Amino acid sequence: MSDRQGLPGEFPYTRGIYKEMYRTRPWTMRQYAGFGTAEESNRRYRYLIAQGTTGLSVAFDLPTQIGLDSDHPLARGEVGRVGVAISSLHDMERLFEGIPLDKVSTSMTINSTAAILLCLYVQVARRQGVDPRKLTGTIQNDILKEYIARGTYIYPPRPAMRIITDLFAWAGQELPEWNTISISGYHIREAGSTAIQEVAFTFANAIAYIEAALAAGLEIDSFAPRLSFFFNSHNNFLEEIAKFRAARRLYAKLMRDRFGAKNERSWMLRFHAQTAGSTLTAQQPDVNVIRTSLQAMAAVLGGAQSLHTNSRDEALSLPTEDSARLALRTQQIIAAESGVTNTVDPVGGSEYIESLTDSIERGAVEYLDRIDAMGGTLRAIEAGFIQNEIQNAAFAYQKAIESGEQIVVGVNRFQMEETMQIPTFQVDYGVEKAQIERIRETRASRDQAETTRRLDLLEQAARGNANLMPYIFDAVGAQATLGEISDRLRAVFGEYRVKS
Repeated sequence: MSDRQGLPGEFPYTRGIYKEMYRTRPWTMRQYAGFGTAEESNRRYRYLIAQGTTGLSVAFDLPTQIGLDSDHPLARGEVGRVGVAISSLHDMERLFEGIPLDKVSTSMTINSTAAILLCLYVQVARRQGVDPRKLTGTIQNDILKEYIARGTYIYPPRPAMRIITDLFAWAGQELPEWNTISISGYHIREAGSTAIQEVAFTFANAIAYIEAALAAGLEIDSFAPRLSFFFNSHNNFLEEIAKFRAARRLYAKLMRDRFGAKNERSWMLRFHAQTAGSTLTAQQPDVNVIRTSLQAMAAVLGGAQSLHTNSRDEALSLPTEDSARLALRTQQIIAAESGVTNTVDPVGGSEYIESLTDSIERGAVEYLDRIDAMGGTLRAIEAGFIQNEIQNAAFAYQKAIESGEQIVVGVNRFQMEETMQIPTFQVDYGVEKAQIERIRETRASRDQAETTRRLDLLEQAARGNANLMPYIFDAVGAQATLGEISDRLRAVFGEYRVKS
């Protein structure tokens, strides 16, 4: 075995960040869910917990993601569609009713409004009588990939980065066990990047966040141990295993050698993986179970700390309860029946895996050098470099599918004349009306003078240099809505517009 690989639990962590890996404890099975109202999503969370999921992962609807209350005119038709609608502290309380927040780890996939949602979560914990210092989980809080690949941004990049570093500093004091960011390659890959680009652009974003935190006066080891990552597990089984190994090794070197981190926990790449939604097909949806199983196994052999497995019907709709259970069972079978948890690093020593790992690391370093030469990630985003690289890769992949060079079972090979029908999930169209009524009730029942005072203080802080998190926390506690808080920040920071 190559000396470059080292031992599990030792720098550079190619073979895993923990000495025993899954032999002592399997990865967290964190199934992503959320739709409709808080009550509907709460029922799905309780169901998943009863079925054996070991961590929650919250999906929010588009209005919540871009800082609009459910009764905003631009929210019409989108309330509760692709995630749960959360506009107020009352909504957040209903979302986690009966779920003890000191007993469950929660991940929230939210970016532009991450600071608001985290404050709502902490307020709910306090109302449950839970010490916030005991809360465990992750807030995605990765705004740069929104400009690169996804589009649910609100503010321009620089004020958005201020909010992120404010959250780092605040959570470091208030929530010592909380992961303050999940730097996401997942959406970069879903937008069409290659495996090398996924690693490179994710770490380019990580470098930008770290540099911003250092510029704000934070010490590297004060926040780096709580940084986490989110990667895609795609179709090429062996390449994906190698990708995760290369990412761990490259990150350890970046943190120790480039940023001078002294704490070994700052060197460890901790990541959540999700199987690739973009690979799921509407044609022959049952075949998606096999795709997801292989992708999940790649994530496990690659050493993920937590994992979400997509459901077979996600090319058609949100998952049904039955499909969500089957997706969870996929993880449980890998953990309990496959035998891969009996040894620390099942693929260690494979010459092909080692060669792929080296190749992916080299390719990622070349990209990082190019981005550094351009003046850093923000400059590369503003110039459109990263976006263009992803678009070109996506175009090449689509051409390969259309030419038949890249086989997609059921799409360009092994098709069926008859369409395979499976039950699909339907969101109740009455959700939007009910949610609008609730938010109006919240506004009518609160102490409006106190809410306005808290919002005024937040806006004043945004115009200065104070950490915004205590002001957001107080505002949500005074029943200010997500949209009202976002609007006060919009008034100061403006909104980002893509250059034509």
